[in-house]
Amino acid sequence: MSTLTLLTAPEDKFTPPGLELFDLPPIIAGVTWFTKPVLLALLSSVIVIAFCWAAFANPKIVPRGVQNVAEMGYMFVRDQVARPFLGKDADRWMGLLLSIFFMVWIWNLMGVVPVFQFPVASHIAFPIVLALSIYILKIYLGVKHQGLVGYFKNMMFPPGLPKPIYVLMAPLEFLSNMIIAPFTHAVRLFANMFAGHIILAFFSLVGFWFLFEKLTPLGAPLGVIGVVMTIAMTGFEMFIQFLQAFLFSMLAAMYIGNSLHAEH
Repeated sequence: MSTLTLLTAPEDKFTPPGLELFDLPPIIAGVTWFTKPVLLALLSSVIVIAFCWAAFANPKIVPRGVQNVAEMGYMFVRDQVARPFLGKDADRWMGLLLSIFFMVWIWNLMGVVPVFQFPVASHIAFPIVLALSIYILKIYLGVKHQGLVGYFKNMMFPPGLPKPIYVLMAPLEFLSNMIIAPFTHAVRLFANMFAGHIILAFFSLVGFWFLFEKLTPLGAPLGVIGVVMTIAMTGFEMFIQFLQAFLFSMLAAMYIGNSLHAEH
């Protein structure tokens, strides 16, 4: 079901899009959990697996085609995401970080693909589950490599500060690392995709309404503006979609790196 189908109403007045964009019915009657975002999330997983399989199942010394594209993505994630935070451990975690980057990117790109037209991450459940997975991994690695006491000590009592400062610093560090960090990790991705989807839907509806649904001499210029802004905002949204995939995977690398190696 396209965005325009959801938004086009029989009334004679223009109604801007709202939360109804995200209230999608089940694809199969009676299966309440199987909605469009779930289908697109599953499709995204298949796309990422198929892409990586086609690129790396039988790699060539001189990369060509899909392998060449995949290696460019690999080098980007390795040099810009993994190595700055994981150092010598970067290669060990490339599989996870590369999967996260491509998965989130495809999730987001679904919002501008015709017919699909819905960014998976604009449903808060998906970013929360992914961020929660990183959060659990972060705590597990921290306790494993630093010990239970050492992990929380290194987190809450960074060395080199006057002891009275720890009275304020310790609870703030605990709150920041254990509650705020995983929350913002998920919400940052969700909020950007949520807002971007509404903005694109708004300008698309303006163009459709004033050029096709209710064409008038006075409304036509508004329709043209709507079309132009839809094109411009689609390009900008695609940049944001890539940026959010990069930031999400970068934060995942940072959390893993901080758990592997205590800050000194």
